[in-house]
Amino acid sequence: MAEHDVEVRGLTADEVRERVQAGRVNINMELKTKSVRELVLENLLTLFNLINLVLAVLVILAGSFKNLTFLAIVVLNTGIGIVQALRSKRMVDKLTLLATKKAKVVRDGLEVELDLDEIVIDDVVKLGRGDQIPADAIVLAGEAQVNESLLTGESNLIKKEPGSDLMSGSFLDSGLVYARVVHVGAENYVAKINNEAKYVKKVNSEILNTLNLIVKFASIIMVPLGLALFVSSAHESYASWAAASPDSSTTMLAWMFSGADAWREVSAAILSTVGALLGMIPQGLVLLTSSVLAISTVRLARRNVLAQQLYCIETLARVDVLCLDKTGTITSGRMEVEGTYPLPVEGRAARISLPGGVALVDFALANIARATAADANETCKALLDHYEGSAIPHSDPVRIVPFSSAKKWSGAAFAEGAFVMGAAQFVLDRDAFAQVENRVAELASTCRVLVVASVDGFTEDGDMAGRVQPLGFVTIRDEIRTSAAETIGYFNEQGVALNVISGDDPRTVSSIAQVVGIPGASAYVDATTLDTPFKLDAAVDRYHVFGRVTPQQKRELVQALQRRGHTVAMTGDGVNDVLALKEADCSVAMAAGSDAARNVAELVLVDNDFASMPAVVAEGRRSINNLQRSAALFLTKTLFSMGLAAICIAFPPYPFQPIQMTLINFFCIGYPGFVLGLEANRARVEGSFLVNVVKRALPASLSVILAACLCMVGAALFALDNSMLSTMCLIATSAVGCCLIWRISQPFTLLRRVLFVSIVAGLAIGILGFTEFFSIAPLSVLTASYVLAVSVASCALFFRLARAMDARRDVGRRIVTGFGRGVRVTRHRRGGRRVTSTGSSARRFVNRAVGAFTHRSASSTGRRGVARPQDATIRDGFSAVGETDASSAGTRADDASSAALADGVTPQRSESQRVTKSASGIKVKMPSRRRGSRGGKGGAAEGFADSRRG
Repeated sequence: MAEHDVEVRGLTADEVRERVQAGRVNINMELKTKSVRELVLENLLTLFNLINLVLAVLVILAGSFKNLTFLAIVVLNTGIGIVQALRSKRMVDKLTLLATKKAKVVRDGLEVELDLDEIVIDDVVKLGRGDQIPADAIVLAGEAQVNESLLTGESNLIKKEPGSDLMSGSFLDSGLVYARVVHVGAENYVAKINNEAKYVKKVNSEILNTLNLIVKFASIIMVPLGLALFVSSAHESYASWAAASPDSSTTMLAWMFSGADAWREVSAAILSTVGALLGMIPQGLVLLTSSVLAISTVRLARRNVLAQQLYCIETLARVDVLCLDKTGTITSGRMEVEGTYPLPVEGRAARISLPGGVALVDFALANIARATAADANETCKALLDHYEGSAIPHSDPVRIVPFSSAKKWSGAAFAEGAFVMGAAQFVLDRDAFAQVENRVAELASTCRVLVVASVDGFTEDGDMAGRVQPLGFVTIRDEIRTSAAETIGYFNEQGVALNVISGDDPRTVSSIAQVVGIPGASAYVDATTLDTPFKLDAAVDRYHVFGRVTPQQKRELVQALQRRGHTVAMTGDGVNDVLALKEADCSVAMAAGSDAARNVAELVLVDNDFASMPAVVAEGRRSINNLQRSAALFLTKTLFSMGLAAICIAFPPYPFQPIQMTLINFFCIGYPGFVLGLEANRARVEGSFLVNVVKRALPASLSVILAACLCMVGAALFALDNSMLSTMCLIATSAVGCCLIWRISQPFTLLRRVLFVSIVAGLAIGILGFTEFFSIAPLSVLTASYVLAVSVASCALFFRLARAMDARRDVGRRIVTGFGRGVRVTRHRRGGRRVTSTGSSARRFVNRAVGAFTHRSASSTGRRGVARPQDATIRDGFSAVGETDASSAGTRADDASSAALADGVTPQRSESQRVTKSASGIKVKMPSRRRGSRGGKGGAAEGFADSRRG
């Protein structure tokens, strides 16, 4: 160590000045994201804008400039896209792999804090547990366990000692080192991979995917539809002209440019075609989506929640399982020593001489805490506070082993001997732990328990050497947040399953979880017993409290929940939570947590208060539920425009003009969509976004198509011109639009009543007061009566179709797989289902032979039924998981393993059910049940079978 003492003094002021002048400074760490020019061009040069530009050119050629009003929405869409892209660029440029803003540097023998861009080559930096390495360096003094998973993807800890290389972007899991900087700026390892590792990430959002699908489909189908519709409309006018001029041999193309009269007809055909094509694209939906989510981020910021990813709000709305890290989430992270409990000592430990009244367990605890004070975690800080001012003698350490989340213990060697403290299961061997297990269980009912033991020494790798002799215990009490119980209660009410995943003793975790009201917290599992992937996977279906969990197991638990179809959110604040945070669908970190945790999290709780989470979830649900409701308005126009355009190819012309579509777009789509999109809505998000929207939009679309067809029939019967036809269709469509707004506004509130009245009034004023601007033709009494009858019939059809759509049951399919055995699904005439194993292949062969011999297979098939849901089990050759505690099954039963087939719902006799073979197992095709009608949620099946929606 002596040779490093000079180096650890760091650079002098003159040496720093020389390096700054030479440009050897830690700069150029920013991302190489796309330039502002590139982002602007990307948002301008889109297929959506190209289509609208072509349509605008056609309208200009037709000479009807008032029909260019649709470009206002296009400009807004593009503007929002550019603003969001620039915002995303700024955000990503700031969120580098290095989340650390300051670094501790030794200069002139003094420790100072500097910005990262003030570090120069050869600077000596001090790095402790949880710190990220700001620049490539070489260890001068100390030892540490380094996690390089953010760079290499490998989660194994790597021991670093004097002479070892440190890569920028990695972080310390444990230990304390002084290191000399060898690369700065663009020469750093992290800088070299930044260009590949960091970019404006494309979000895998169901809403965005749906919008892109709609626009892409409309873009593909509108080209042939538009050409066919224009040709059909123009040909009709040409045919009328040709009938009036039988001697003319002019072709249709020549006629189109033959004069003002012909061009007037062509212009009318262009406008009707543009009106049809404009309706096929939900222009305002992208604008609405971006606006709603942007407003949500502002609202969350007011609640001290930083959304580092805009579209994670959608994921939050769909979360049905929340995994909590105990420390820093349920508890405040502050700890205090409750007491120490010595054990009788013998042998080597009994010969250690201490002042009178000082117990060996207290001597070991106090000096281990003092030795590891430079890298103190909360446990160490609690011990230092407890022994401050005590009469326990101070001993200089000759070897220090800092705490590691993987080992779950720390230790130090002194002249008096070597001692360790940590989790009993990790410190003691099986026999030694069995002797103290009852005492540990007794103490762990209310506190966190650490064992203190003496060892012969430590190996070069920092492992315990020789015999481990327990000296006693120390109990440490966590401070539970005052708001924890209320927050947990909120999630219970909202149907979100809660799992507590902690590295502490499961008994301690369980007691704290019970205090704050975690359902099923009385049942817990020690993750050290989950030594195979199958055991860990099965434990997910049975428990809600997991203790002694390693960082890798946290990630595997999240993955197991995701395999069951759950949307998982994970909260954490430590280095040991990073892997699980990266894996979760939505990750939440505390601002006071480690740099690594904040770096990978999508949401950061700035005030470090878990009580902010209900507001986050509520905001997400408000945004997505309202978007689903408002999207039905936009998709209605898209669907009826496509259907009506296809009909009008055979029966031209298209009955709407672009200016009339603008009136419908504003009052029936845009205005109510934005108002409803910003309402309060805390209902849980259910089902697919596209399916939910189509179920609301399809009845209205079919009703509008029927109304337009009836208006076209009426126009033909009464010999009405195109302006009269478009007016009739506008009125009928407005009526159906009002019915749709009425339906999606249920139940009515004061705001929704005002909204509905203003929409009706706006449509009436636009149709009656601005007839010339909106190309409204005056209607006779007979025509008005006909339009009224068509509107009433269309509205009646809409309500009937909407009720039928709500009553319709989606047909789902579930897949059940087992290990080496088949699965039989049977049902009784009274309803219910039973899932049983068919046994091994040999057993099934024998059963089939016996069945064929007795000729009873047919009759037995007819008698098959389903037993009570609590009897449903799926067995296999491995050991059974066991009954799931009803309270711990909770809301997870809908999707977890075989419980997906054990829902206690009684199907109607008329519903069909078919069991077929599949490459992935057994496919059971049956009518899906509504979420609200599902039965008991307990009773997860035994075995390692996996059931998921097909």
